[in-house]
Amino acid sequence: MALVEPLAEESDFRRTVDLLGGPRVLHRSVRSALDTHDLLHEGLPARALDHLVREVTLLHVSPVLLEKAVGISPRTYQRRKKDEEDRPLSREQSNRVWKFAETLGRASDLFGSQAAAEAWLVEPATALDQRKPIDLLSTPAGVEMVEAHLTRIEYGVYT
Repeated sequence: MALVEPLAEESDFRRTVDLLGGPRVLHRSVRSALDTHDLLHEGLPARALDHLVREVTLLHVSPVLLEKAVGISPRTYQRRKKDEEDRPLSREQSNRVWKFAETLGRASDLFGSQAAAEAWLVEPATALDQRKPIDLLSTPAGVEMVEAHLTRIEYGVYT
């Protein structure tokens, strides 16, 4: 019997998968951390990024934020969109796209709507030394700080 544990927060996980287009776009069912690992290891389908950009207002309104959020320049994104084949994203790109969708999903649950979460991402935060959360998503250390900040907000600790 294989030990495959479901992700800790089922609703956050489902929201992440939905932001990326669900099983229809991902071409598979993703039900566990191991499924997620396999998907990211192989690379997300490029259509998952397209779906995310369509679903997240700040990404299609401001192309500069696309690079901050997922590390893909607007020019690279446009070039990939013109590509007829659905080449998977690289592992690094896949990880960043997944992490952004996961962070946005968590913030949406916390703030009550995706619009509020998107607004939070682009506003300077006192607890982040007046930096915008989206600006910190470019490094693993920054992602950890944003996640810790969300946890503090969740528990009512605003320092």
